[in-house]
Amino acid sequence: MRNMRTIVRNITLITLILVSASCTKFRKLQKSTDWKVKYEAALEYYEEKDYYRSSVLLEEILPIIRGTEEAEKANFIYAYTYFHQDQYILSAHYFKTFTEVYGRSEYIEEAAYMHAYSLYKQSPQASLDQTSTYQAIAALQLFLNKYPFSKYEEEAEGLIDELQIKLETKAYDNAKLYFQLRRYKAALIAFDNFSDDYPDSRYNPEIAYLAVKTAFDLAEVSIPSKQEERYNNTVNRYEEMVDKYPNSPFIKEAEEIYAESMEQLTIFADQNNKNQ
Repeated sequence: MRNMRTIVRNITLITLILVSASCTKFRKLQKSTDWKVKYEAALEYYEEKDYYRSSVLLEEILPIIRGTEEAEKANFIYAYTYFHQDQYILSAHYFKTFTEVYGRSEYIEEAAYMHAYSLYKQSPQASLDQTSTYQAIAALQLFLNKYPFSKYEEEAEGLIDELQIKLETKAYDNAKLYFQLRRYKAALIAFDNFSDDYPDSRYNPEIAYLAVKTAFDLAEVSIPSKQEERYNNTVNRYEEMVDKYPNSPFIKEAEEIYAESMEQLTIFADQNNKNQ
């Protein structure tokens, strides 16, 4: 037991000595007035995956080395240091800035892709605001338009598909929320927009059924003067659903709604005949 404690104590002591030496070395580098020394050290830190120290040193020399041969690579690495620290807002900014300043660089295509990829990394889960998702899709599509034969083409297309699915899920959840809150008119608009925006979605059979049910529920709670029109809308939506999705798992429930709607329309027809 004593031997084990001694070993642990020695390891801890060695670690502290190494950390202290490392900090001392870094502080000396920061105090150096030789930008080339800082530049080389920044590259070394980057290769060692010490992205924080690399970014600190690069930030100190970038204004000084502007226009030099080293500036191009320094700015490129600088953007990557933030990406590897999961600071995607900053990495997106610096990769974009790089593409604007170094349009003829050998790194230009990679920087353009990494700008879009950094935006992709900012995209939140489907339940949250999707502004950054739209920005990422736009950036990825712009990249593909500019570099149609890029080695990143397949990956970029996959990212767009992934983001589109996220937007699809968001739209589906929003539409269902209107339905659950019994905001019938808003739900019908959301269902129609969803079908238009995502014609190939796996959710469309369910969306079509929910539109039928929502139209029926709206007719049920409407004032008498609006009910006939809205029961007709329910029937039209049912017929459209059956035409589009004859094998829908929601057919039976929809048929029951259709039958009730037709029954109500028959009553209205009889009333109209009596009033003539």
